[in-house]
Amino acid sequence: MSHQPRVALVTCADLPALSGDDRPLVPALEARGISAEPAVWDEPAVDWDAYDLVVLRSTWDYARRHEEFLEWAARVPRLLNPIEVLRWNTDKLYLRDLEAAAVPVIPTVWIDATRHFSKRAIHTRMPAFGDFVVKPVVSSRAKDTGRYNPISAQSRMAAIQHVMGLLDSGRWVMIQPYVKSVDEAGETSLIFVDGKFQHAATKQALLARPSAPTVGLGLYQHPKEDAAAVTATPEQLEVARQAIEAAAAAVGTTEPLLYARVDLVSGDDGPLVIELSLTDPGLWLALSGENPTLDRFADAIAARAGA
Repeated sequence: MSHQPRVALVTCADLPALSGDDRPLVPALEARGISAEPAVWDEPAVDWDAYDLVVLRSTWDYARRHEEFLEWAARVPRLLNPIEVLRWNTDKLYLRDLEAAAVPVIPTVWIDATRHFSKRAIHTRMPAFGDFVVKPVVSSRAKDTGRYNPISAQSRMAAIQHVMGLLDSGRWVMIQPYVKSVDEAGETSLIFVDGKFQHAATKQALLARPSAPTVGLGLYQHPKEDAAAVTATPEQLEVARQAIEAAAAAVGTTEPLLYARVDLVSGDDGPLVIELSLTDPGLWLALSGENPTLDRFADAIAARAGA
């Protein structure tokens, strides 16, 4: 009897049956002769050695347990995307590598948690004009992210308190100007599978107005992300490919990544990368239309699993 490959689709305890977008992967892989099942990353009873392939999907609680997550990932054999990619991509300091590679990114001020910043020092690092965003460098789905208005003394003080709270918890902080085009056009996500562009989706702004950080909102309901299919422009495709190439160079890989999602916003001079997600991105599989990303994703997993 021939061996039937087993694949774990890794999720978190709050989504033990996967996200709704990923659930169709199970029958798609079964149709390709693969036994696929959800597995919670921090469940002690899971035998990761029993799988021919372990594919990260909705591990969206890793940000609060970053080191524990990376330690787990380093122990798991046949993990995709691999640990070298996760170490680089789960900390948004990777944006500095993209910028160094001439990939257009949102200008960012980085605040080192190992230094002792006064409120005045933090104040001087914030923009004098235009809304801005404060967030930790390790975060998922806009958790602990806030948008602020520098003209309002109350909003600026709230931003300083936000930064201080993150630094006190040992977390690096990033401050970025809020790109106004997001309010009208939203963000555009370009989805790649096996190194090839598959489809694009647009989603509306999560921070539609100045607001406190999203500490109190549910991890997977912040706020509901409604997305729609969209046609990527040549300029967006070029920037997305530049970002993925820069990522490959940064982690030293020549093999195509199983999946990637590049989130872009429109700057004054063209598309800007707001995020490059290579760890556990939602892929908007249901929005791929006539070019079914689900099939491409299942084929790529099957090939890597030896089916």
